[in-house]
Amino acid sequence: MTADTPTTSKTLPEPAIEPALVSADPAKGRQNARLVLLGVLCTAGWLASVLVGHNVDCGPELHRIGLAVHILALVLSFGTILVVDWLGLLWLLGKVQIHESGKLETAAKPLIWGGLALLLASGALIDPDLTNPVTAIKLGSVLVLMLNGLSIAPAMQQLLALPPQTRFSEVARKLRLRLMVALSVSQACWWTAVLIGLINSTLRRWAGS
Repeated sequence: MTADTPTTSKTLPEPAIEPALVSADPAKGRQNARLVLLGVLCTAGWLASVLVGHNVDCGPELHRIGLAVHILALVLSFGTILVVDWLGLLWLLGKVQIHESGKLETAAKPLIWGGLALLLASGALIDPDLTNPVTAIKLGSVLVLMLNGLSIAPAMQQLLALPPQTRFSEVARKLRLRLMVALSVSQACWWTAVLIGLINSTLRRWAGS
């Protein structure tokens, strides 16, 4: 028996590190319900911003104020996202530990979501042109990035339950895929919204409106 033990252990492949169970099923159900509720609130806020912006003429003064707040909110939320994603990339490359990225992401949440809330509020003052397909793409990108940010929360919890020394290659394949998809969607939506916003703003200035 003792002689066979080392031979048997050598033939077993080393499994990927699986995240520990963070919570029991009832707690997981409450978390899912909370995420659904937050998703409904985000969608309602987005829809209210779009409808008010399209149907209410706020005048040139409020438009200028709304545009200034919009730019500041963009710098706040998008700038924070870039820093968080950069630290995540450093973890992927093995330069930092997994919990460093997670701690920054947790600390940055108020800045990110506060900036998004300001984006929605100020967006209602800058008269978005819903008849323009490019503007519609920008507005859709904002909604998608908010819902994507909510959907990744359970995966981040699983990630932070792993040992601090865990490398990206050691994470279970399913969790790696979820993280990469969420990161790609986030960056694609942010850059789409930012670039379209800059182009629309430039065209409006050239048109003198």
